[in-house]
Amino acid sequence: MNTCARPFVKWVGGKRQLLQQFHRFGLFPSKFDDKRNCYFEPFVGGGAVFFDLQPKIASISDLNSELITTYVVVRDDVECLIESLKKHVYDKDYFLKIRAMNPAEMSELDIASRFIYLNRTCFNGMYRVNSKGQFNVPFGRYKNPVICDEDNLRAVSRALKDVKILNADYKSAVSEAKTGDFVYFDPPYYPISSTSSFTSYTKEGFAEKEQIELRDAFAELSDRGCYVMLSNSDVAFIRNIYGELKNVTITTVSAGRAINSKATARGKITELVITNYPVGGNDGGKI
Repeated sequence: MNTCARPFVKWVGGKRQLLQQFHRFGLFPSKFDDKRNCYFEPFVGGGAVFFDLQPKIASISDLNSELITTYVVVRDDVECLIESLKKHVYDKDYFLKIRAMNPAEMSELDIASRFIYLNRTCFNGMYRVNSKGQFNVPFGRYKNPVICDEDNLRAVSRALKDVKILNADYKSAVSEAKTGDFVYFDPPYYPISSTSSFTSYTKEGFAEKEQIELRDAFAELSDRGCYVMLSNSDVAFIRNIYGELKNVTITTVSAGRAINSKATARGKITELVITNYPVGGNDGGKI
């Protein structure tokens, strides 16, 4: 177990701040056997839950092709990636030049290097694209951003060694999930207000229709005998659509609001963790 491996990119809605609550409340399935069954994490993002659990058999995936390319490069070519990252500089003009580059014309190594550089130097570590699918987050102002964390990248590479990494939508990613497998969904959240919508994770967005389709996938996986856990915003819509399912447990956790143009609007909010199994196991559900 590579206990030192941790997310190598900042990610809006990442779960690092919630892991302690996940364990304290016993939100992970305590009967999941990662020696025999597979852990699936679609919408992997920064992968905080994956890196915390580090299951022996795993499949992680995301629809964000640049992110997934980066995961693959970290797994398969970490030393060359480290050398590439060392060449970047923290400068606004340089940032804009790198941001303007077209990933479709770059090698996988250069895509990964660009992705990590932009993530570590852009505003709040956000990932946002415009209608053309182009990354458009502005330059961030930091004192001394860490662009190349060599030790962690090597630890992450070891943790990913035998992991299946897919560029796929969540439906395809979990198509082979079977009885006893554990699926954790951390989708783009349903907006808590009309002004807080953040659906530009991909150019296609993730709105009410997609949330209902995800709920249906949750139910289908449950029928297959999978352990299913899902995070989302604490709003009536999400409570209602999952409340319609049988044998569902809805737990409230406290999270920090990281993105808001007004500092006074940042603070603690509640989020939901929805599972198809009872929570609060004596072992805290730690794999």
